Amino acid sequence: MKRNVLITCKQLQQTIDFYRSLFSEQGIEIELPHIVQKLDESELFKIIDRFDGVIAGDDEFTTKVLEKGKRLKVIAKWGVGVDAIDIEAANRLGIRVSNTPNVFGDEVADVVIGYIILLARQLHKLDQSIRKGNWNKIQGISLSGKTLGVIGVGSIGRALVKRALAAKMNIVGYDEAAIQPSFVKEIGLRIATFEELLKVSDFISLNCNLTSLNRHMLGDPEFAIMKKGVFIINTARGPLIDENALANALREGKVAGAALDVFEEEPLSPDSPLREFDSCIFGAHNSSNTYEAVMRTNELAIRNLLDGLKV
Repeated sequence: MKRNVLITCKQLQQTIDFYRSLFSEQGIEIELPHIVQKLDESELFKIIDRFDGVIAGDDEFTTKVLEKGKRLKVIAKWGVGVDAIDIEAANRLGIRVSNTPNVFGDEVADVVIGYIILLARQLHKLDQSIRKGNWNKIQGISLSGKTLGVIGVGSIGRALVKRALAAKMNIVGYDEAAIQPSFVKEIGLRIATFEELLKVSDFISLNCNLTSLNRHMLGDPEFAIMKKGVFIINTARGPLIDENALANALREGKVAGAALDVFEEEPLSPDSPLREFDSCIFGAHNSSNTYEAVMRTNELAIRNLLDGLKV
């Protein structure tokens, strides 16, 4: 019996030719809709009842969508965060939800370190200046001796800590979940409270999942207690930061710069207040996107899909 599978993850769509024969052998017909970043609730609602399974990006699998998907057996999330999926509704409806943990910690950590260096040495501003015909000597700051606050010490956070230590940075870590004791002992990681981390850090990197409890975990009150001149890096989830509050902190000089690969609204809105700041570096939710990481994640997501279809 033919089974229909929807693939909404752009990275898998771009490499789908590697897997067409596998899907065919398994009696699976695949559909690849046009994706910019994700499908919203209304877009999914129109089509979901045709599919037995999904390999999903960051699409909005609300209760309404899941209840419409009468044939749906499995949502195999490409990536880690499942915050866009109503897990409670999926469990109630007998829809298996899986993700692909621990597949691109190194890749995202590489990008975070890259952002830290760009911000510290103001390389993005130097590039912009030279392109305008100038030859300015823009002064930066050294990483050695600066404090990096790592919010979320999972696979990405741990990979980041190791890289930052090589740059002779001081590290403080915070996580809502328990941090691996063996890692803390091996690295000598200083564990801080959330408030303490905000107060002592020169750079703050968000590497945690989005939950109902940590939405806008960085807002006006949090920016108020940070060091003047702090740098913010977010490669996790956009709604972890109140972007209006961040814009205010940038405008007031409390935050010296930010590197953001994720946003509250994706793609970034043309009228976002963040666009006015040349001290910001923007990405396209792309920190994990290397050939090697994509192929690893593809294979795990497909395996999870096939396992779910067998249920």
